[in-house]
Amino acid sequence: MNNLQRLQMETKGIELSQQELIVYLSESGLVPHEPYNASSPSAKKSIYQTALSMLESVGNNPEYMRNVKMDDMTVSEFHESLLNRIDGLEKKIRTMKTDTNQSDFFMLYV
Repeated sequence: MNNLQRLQMETKGIELSQQELIVYLSESGLVPHEPYNASSPSAKKSIYQTALSMLESVGNNPEYMRNVKMDDMTVSEFHESLLNRIDGLEKKIRTMKTDTNQSDFFMLYV
């Protein structure tokens, strides 16, 4: 599985062109057709950050919202669940570790 496929797996139900997905992945520092490294915390965090960027773009696009018709879901219900997903991803990303040994704390007094 490559990074592009992993992103599509994370954002099922949201259809964007492959070119748009490649731009989102590139902005997060991922190479789209490079193999996804599931054992790397940084790779997983980057995928989640890319999905978050993608969902925020969808949430900011009223035209896309009008075109969504899923199982009797209204636009406001879709928007609500989209915002919940964005909030959940933000919390998850904040708590995730990376491959580097950086501390989550900073020294206020030196």
